[in-house]
Amino acid sequence: RLRPLSARPSAAGVALELRTLKDNADVVKEHVRARGGSDDAIKSVDAIVELNTKRASLQKDRDAALATRKKLSGTIGKAIKNGEDVEALKAEVAAAGATADAASEQMDAIEQEATSLLEALPNVLADVTPEGRDETDNVVLREWGTEKRKIGEDYKWHDELAEGLSGYDPEAASRVAGARFAVLKGNVARLERALANFFLDAHLQNGYEEVSSPLLVSRSALRGTGQLPKFEDDLFRVANHGVRGEDAFLIPTSEVPLTNFWRGETLQEKELPIRMVAHTPCFRAEAGSYGRDTRGLIRQHQFGKVELVKIVAPEHADAEADALLNDAELLLQALELPYRAVQLCAGDVGFSAQRCVDLEVWLPGQQEYREVSSCSLMGDFQARRMNLRYKPAPSDKDKKPRPRFPCTMNGSGLAVGRALVAVLENHQNDDGSVNVPEVLRPYLQGATELK
Repeated sequence: RLRPLSARPSAAGVALELRTLKDNADVVKEHVRARGGSDDAIKSVDAIVELNTKRASLQKDRDAALATRKKLSGTIGKAIKNGEDVEALKAEVAAAGATADAASEQMDAIEQEATSLLEALPNVLADVTPEGRDETDNVVLREWGTEKRKIGEDYKWHDELAEGLSGYDPEAASRVAGARFAVLKGNVARLERALANFFLDAHLQNGYEEVSSPLLVSRSALRGTGQLPKFEDDLFRVANHGVRGEDAFLIPTSEVPLTNFWRGETLQEKELPIRMVAHTPCFRAEAGSYGRDTRGLIRQHQFGKVELVKIVAPEHADAEADALLNDAELLLQALELPYRAVQLCAGDVGFSAQRCVDLEVWLPGQQEYREVSSCSLMGDFQARRMNLRYKPAPSDKDKKPRPRFPCTMNGSGLAVGRALVAVLENHQNDDGSVNVPEVLRPYLQGATELK
């Protein structure tokens, strides 16, 4: 089970918002530091607090000037009725108005600067997220199917197996799209489709609603889920299309459209929890991965993924996140794929996540575990960025509850391309044929072997 492994101060109840950041600045800085944030990132917390203090001072000046203008305007009316000279009063009103306008303009500029800095801050960490600098400090929570692992140097890679099945044509992909794209054919393409359909059917039985979503999203949507502003280099921007006057991007994951469906809305508590599943292609530029994983299907610009997204009330967030992780794990077990669950440390957890568990599947060709799912709990981080709220139901203790921010979470259930890699490698035979896992046979007209 997840367990507390950190010495940093707890961020329970801490929200990344301009109004309250001054009260939690030291905690937020410790969490940025725990993630390996730069000195500039840590200093930006104090900068945000200072900007917000300046804005509050300007607001007092503006309000005082507006009050003066209002009072003098009333005095002018009375003076006119009494036949008095009001030119001096009019000048004072104009000056007060100019002071208020200047203060408002400065407030807007300061708020824009502070918001920009705030959006660059990563989420605070859950208590269960362990300390650590990178993936070498991640904690293995559990392993499954260890005895089933194929150990040794004689096992083929997935690309060699797929080519032997006449189902993989990297040259054709390169001719039409360049590097890091794939063309799958015949039984390999059918196996990929079978995996996606099996995943979807399993999640429908677990209470998720299937969704077919757009593959284009706006800059605001990506900002809401946290891909922007930090990770723009990893995205594909569409040059000749916009969304309501904003840049449009191909989705890096269906987490983005699914989570943003209710951006700016206020839900009712009875509408929660929302549980969604979608199978989409995903597009990533992989800007920082030059020279890595250039062989086969491990790291592609375009890949299929079945994504799970939940929006829930905060008191149910931990239980729902555990259930989401279990839903993903059951798929690997059904496919008889050895895997391990790994709790990511502070230096490796994603920008928007409070806690994250990766599922890593054993690949005999590489003789190592590779990620096939990443299941993350975001707390109210994304909801705040999207301005998504829900209104709790009235109770005896609170007859008129105020709207609250829900919690969001997501996970791959599973990455279809990497699951395909794992099935090919783990179920290979000496002659290059591949056994079909029993749960996939109904999707392949009862076939038990691909050859």
